[in-house]
Amino acid sequence: MATVPIDQLRAALEARGRELGFDDPRAARLADHFLDAEMRGARGHGAERMRWLHGREATSADARPELTERHEGLARYHAAGTIGYLALAEALDAELADPPDGARLVVVADCFPTGRLGYYAEAAAATGLLALVTATSTPRIVHPDGGPAVLGTNPLCVGLPGTPPTIVDVSMGAITYGAVLTAAAAGRPLSPGVAIRPDGSHELDPGEITGNRAGIAPFGAEQSYKGFALALLVELLCGALAGLDGHAAVVLLARPAADAATPLREAMTDRHVPGEGSRARLDAARAAGVVELPDDLWAWLSPG
Repeated sequence: MATVPIDQLRAALEARGRELGFDDPRAARLADHFLDAEMRGARGHGAERMRWLHGREATSADARPELTERHEGLARYHAAGTIGYLALAEALDAELADPPDGARLVVVADCFPTGRLGYYAEAAAATGLLALVTATSTPRIVHPDGGPAVLGTNPLCVGLPGTPPTIVDVSMGAITYGAVLTAAAAGRPLSPGVAIRPDGSHELDPGEITGNRAGIAPFGAEQSYKGFALALLVELLCGALAGLDGHAAVVLLARPAADAATPLREAMTDRHVPGEGSRARLDAARAAGVVELPDDLWAWLSPG
């Protein structure tokens, strides 16, 4: 592993973003998203994703999300060729600049990939709004009984304002697709039970998932039908609101009526609260000023 100063990693990510044709502010925003995930330990959404972007089809670096409908309670956008990270961020920029008096549903059609949803929820929480964020993605999750991948990992995230904000962000897969990419890049097998072949048996090779010959199991082990049902819930919600033109993101912005987090945190006493580990890892990385990256990834990011 390479020990990389945070500022050097940010600069390398921005440079690689500019190589894709993004202007300085948008390259910086992509870098910030990936760096934030990396420092939080969410490496499946971190720096490895920049290498993944370079391996995809050409990205339309100049596209901008288009507002197609707007009322007090609803705003619809179409990504219009904008990469999902930026389409969702820029649609939310516009909505947070003119926030709802009560609540507003923000729908972004044909929006992929969106990355770590907590990134957007925290931005909304910083303005004093509650945000419920969800998004669909390429089919990766297999029915518990096997068959083809039919649903995305379809995360669901809520963010509430506070110091620090409360962010609960969960994917419906037993593993994220980003973690599959990380394992594949490292030549490391998957843990038993997180991937399923079409015949319902377990798969350990991440390359079978990236090659679309196997899929990710829903979370829940013996009760994985619940994880599958939640992934289906997100798929239906996003498809119904955004249409079936590609994947989509849906965000509910609302002004909270109460501080719901504090009494629950107090009731949990010294027990783990979802989201606190992510925050602790972020704080530790900032204090240390460095992150650990696989040698080959850092060599790719900074070839000079």
